[in-house]
Amino acid sequence: MTDYFILFLIVLGVNLLPAFGPPTWAILVLYGLNTRIPIIPLVITGAAAAALGRYLLARVFWIIRGHLSARSRRNLQAARQALERRKRNKFLLLGLFAISPVPSAQLFEAAGLGGVRLVGFTAAFFAGRIVSYFIYASTAAHIRETSIGEAFRNQLYSPMGILLQIALIGLLVAMTRIDWARWTAKRG
Repeated sequence: MTDYFILFLIVLGVNLLPAFGPPTWAILVLYGLNTRIPIIPLVITGAAAAALGRYLLARVFWIIRGHLSARSRRNLQAARQALERRKRNKFLLLGLFAISPVPSAQLFEAAGLGGVRLVGFTAAFFAGRIVSYFIYASTAAHIRETSIGEAFRNQLYSPMGILLQIALIGLLVAMTRIDWARWTAKRG
């Protein structure tokens, strides 16, 4: 039980940092490599601590927004309304949290400054991080039980791994072809 409590406190503390904190997935991987904590409780503990830390960070910035200029508050309100206007945006954020180790401190700071409803936002973060943390922690457990070379070879020749890499390269190429300035102007 002490291992879980220490893990929770470390992850909570890191997720309270407004910038330059190590990613939670890296902490979970280290725990996965150096302890025998089962993966599911490890992931749930890490995701819960990360979500609470980010929620509290956003609440601090929610308080700070009251000290901003009227113009800044209007701009933030417009950004929040654009985000909340479409339910699809929330699902895109959930997907972003689920499939990538994207740093989230500044996103939560912006959510707090913008007055975004934090409970749903944090719940989406928690759900997404459960997925990504499970992937990282599972990989760490697998590497502990096999040689690193064998793990990399299995990943290199895995049909799913190859398809994922091709899909991500395709998304990268597509992202460079979109005229983002025109697209956001049409949406605004």
